[in-house]
Amino acid sequence: MGSGHDMVAGELARRLRRSGHEAVHADVLDMLPVGIGAGLRSFYRSAVRHVPLLYAGIYAAFFRAGDGPRPGSAPLAALAEDRLRAKVANERADAVVAVFHLAAQLTGRMRAHGRLAVPSAVVITDFAVHRQWLHRGNDLNLCLTPEIAREVRRSLGRPTAACGPLLPDRFRPHPAGEAYWRQRLASGDERPPVLLSTGAWGVGSRLGATARLLSGAGYLPVALCGRNERLRRLLSKVPGTLAMGWVEDMPGLIAASSALVDNAAGQTALEALAVGVPVVGYRPIPGHGVEGVRRMAVLGLTEHASDSWQLVQCLDRLAWGGPVPGRRLAADRPFFQGDVVPHLERLAARRR
Repeated sequence: MGSGHDMVAGELARRLRRSGHEAVHADVLDMLPVGIGAGLRSFYRSAVRHVPLLYAGIYAAFFRAGDGPRPGSAPLAALAEDRLRAKVANERADAVVAVFHLAAQLTGRMRAHGRLAVPSAVVITDFAVHRQWLHRGNDLNLCLTPEIAREVRRSLGRPTAACGPLLPDRFRPHPAGEAYWRQRLASGDERPPVLLSTGAWGVGSRLGATARLLSGAGYLPVALCGRNERLRRLLSKVPGTLAMGWVEDMPGLIAASSALVDNAAGQTALEALAVGVPVVGYRPIPGHGVEGVRRMAVLGLTEHASDSWQLVQCLDRLAWGGPVPGRRLAADRPFFQGDVVPHLERLAARRR
C-alpha cells in the first residue's frame, strides 16, 4: 500500500545483507489468489483519495480496538498461507518478518496453528498501533519507541522491543544535495520553503487551500505529489506554489526546507526528523493517519495543528527559532540508533 512499507522492507533487507545474511522480499498482497491483492490496493487508494469517510468507517470497524467481537483480517490472510509456506520451504528461511499488518495476521495465524515452522517477527511501522498489527502467534514485535513497545507487550504478553525507524543512512543532518536544493528553492522574496507531504499516492484533503494559506502567510509551499500527476497539475496552478512529482533526492530537499507539513505520520515524517527538520501534523488522512499524527505529537516528536491558525502559528514560531519538537533527535540521534538486526539474529538462532 503506497511505498512506505516497501521502503521499510528494502532497508531491512539491506541491513540484513550488510550483516552477512540472505534476505528475500515478498509482497503479501501478491500471495493472495489472483486479483484479490490488486483489488485491495485499488480499493484502499480510491477510498482514501475520494471517499475518506468510507475508509474512516472501515478503520473504526476493523482496526480500532473495542469491546465484544470485532471483524478482523485473519480470514483474508489465511488465503496466502499455502504460498507463504511454499516460499519459506523453497528459500530455506530461518525466520519470517512482517512489515505490513496483513502479513502480521498471516504469520501470527500460521504460528498459532502450527503451520509455520520458523519463528515470525513483526516490525510495526505505525505510531498508533491498531489491532490488526497484533497477533499472539507471532514470536517477536519490534516497535518504533520504548513507549509503543511497552503498550504492545501489555496487550499481547509476548516478547517486544524498540528498534527505532528503518531509514537509509542518507537521511541525516546536512546530507549531500542540500546546497543544490537550497539554491533551487531560493525565491526572489526569500520566502522560507515548507514541504507539503502527500505520500506516494498524492493523498490529502484541501491541499490547494493549504498551499494558498502557506503562500499568503509568507512561505513557499513545496507540494510533494508523489506519483499523482493529476494532483501535481492541479497544485501547480495555485499561485506561489511549487508542485513536484516523485523526488529521488528526498534527504537534500528536506534539509533545504524550513518544515514539513505532514498528514500521515509515515516515512516522510520520520525522514524529516532524521534530517533535523521540524514536522507539523495537519489535516491527517483518516484512520491510521489521524491517530498517528496525534500520537507523534503526544510523544513530543512533532506538533499537531488542529486548524489553519495553529498551522501558521507553529510555522512562524519554528521559522523564528522557537522550540522545535524532535530537533534534539537530529543532534544526539538516540531515536535513530536502534537496530532491528540483532533482534532478528537471536530469533533465527533459536530455530537453528
